[in-house]
Amino acid sequence: MLKKPRQPVIHGADAFAAMRKAGRFTAEILDYITPFVKPGITTGEIDRLCHDYHVAHGAVPGPLGFHGYPKSICTSVNHVICHGVPGDLVLKDGDIINIDVTPIVDHWFGDSSRMFLVGDVSGVARDLVKATYEAMMRGIGAVKPDATLGDVGHAIQSFAEGRGYSIVRDFAGHGIGRTMHTVPQVLHYGSPGTDLRLEPGMFFTIEPMLNIGKPDARILADGWTVVTRDGSLSAQFEHTVAVTETGVEIFTLSPNGWNAPPYT
Repeated sequence: MLKKPRQPVIHGADAFAAMRKAGRFTAEILDYITPFVKPGITTGEIDRLCHDYHVAHGAVPGPLGFHGYPKSICTSVNHVICHGVPGDLVLKDGDIINIDVTPIVDHWFGDSSRMFLVGDVSGVARDLVKATYEAMMRGIGAVKPDATLGDVGHAIQSFAEGRGYSIVRDFAGHGIGRTMHTVPQVLHYGSPGTDLRLEPGMFFTIEPMLNIGKPDARILADGWTVVTRDGSLSAQFEHTVAVTETGVEIFTLSPNGWNAPPYT
């Protein structure tokens, strides 16, 4: 059995090219599904559409069968923090939903998620979604050579908590490349100057989860779906990034510019 590396892989030019391809396709899936996310569609239908898009373009849905996961994407609605399993749930006016896709393209993993506003969404929910996106971007903005993961976590934490939101601490970003999850673990909270020092060539995800209420989470009986313990709304955004010689590269930017709602 192969052991996971203790230190992050430092990737070269060929790996950057491969991850650009995987990352772009990841973003294309999310762009593709955007017009379908409206009241009346089921999360299972969203999964089927995304699955078919993978297959039609020669990609493999990374989540399907991963540790027994039964679907091709994750769909997390309202108080679901992450890993929501698509099924018969019908989206209704006012819902918010995170769609998380992790395609495998030529043996490399892309990974990204976006929040979607379903119909007429409350101001409270819109503000949460907007703050979660901004928190992610603050974290990404802290990525550069010789910065630390503590700097990244602090940028997210100080912004989110400064606006009254809690940060889910049970889940984190992760290294990525030819495997879906590897080192480093990327916490969405932290202290400046602590944790791993960043070097050009490191690949990882940044994917903060913010709650309106308390940060506590629990897993439902299906073994996958993670919800807020207090039933409060939760939101998440995710990008896959690389440390470059001069800063950061985001592999999973939307080709249409649809990185945060409203997607118009």
